[in-house]
Amino acid sequence: MNTKSNILIIDDEVQLRKLLEITLKSNDYNPTTASTAKEGLTTAIVHPPDLILLDLELPDEDGQILLKKLREWYLGAIIILSVRNSEEEIIKSLDNGANDYLTKPFRTGELLARIRTALRQTQLGNTVQKLNFSNLNIDLTNRSVTLDKESVKLTATEYSLLTLLAKNDGRVLTHQFILKNIWGPGYTDQAQYLRVFVAQLRKKIEPNPNNPKFILTESGIGYRFCTKMED
Repeated sequence: MNTKSNILIIDDEVQLRKLLEITLKSNDYNPTTASTAKEGLTTAIVHPPDLILLDLELPDEDGQILLKKLREWYLGAIIILSVRNSEEEIIKSLDNGANDYLTKPFRTGELLARIRTALRQTQLGNTVQKLNFSNLNIDLTNRSVTLDKESVKLTATEYSLLTLLAKNDGRVLTHQFILKNIWGPGYTDQAQYLRVFVAQLRKKIEPNPNNPKFILTESGIGYRFCTKMED
């Protein structure tokens, strides 16, 4: 991973911007800042960053609107940093295209971990042919899955579900996002349908399906795949 990744901070809190600048510089990132939605959008267009840290409480425009505008063209990672902590707001952000969501106040160590995961995810793109997670290996070229070097037999739907989650390693995917991508727009309200398939998949790949280490549940929101990918 490029340790000099460019990160744009869009936040109107002066002290937080300064803190984030210092933290990011000390961890070999190149931060730039913007205090309004207009300034942030202009900066992102003129100098597209590798990742954007976006506050939702901006003085000139709601961050959700800016998030939608960015996702019309920006393909990099976006992490929301906000005091809004409702389940509805988090789901809305993720559905609008955010890669992750952190509620203020947050620990800098956790933020840095989320940044590393989001950058890794976007830098992988569509070029990766194999995904390796501990003892679980996914060969995208041959559409095969092995656990402890033993072949795992998955249905076509189970394989599609697993690869969608794995390709978004570390990112929270909402129920609606997964249902739409795997089964289509007509299934976006069938959360129970998804739970059944996740349970089936866990039985095949998790050492302990009742205490999963690969497919983690984000209560009321969706699922997050494990974040520790091997090199």
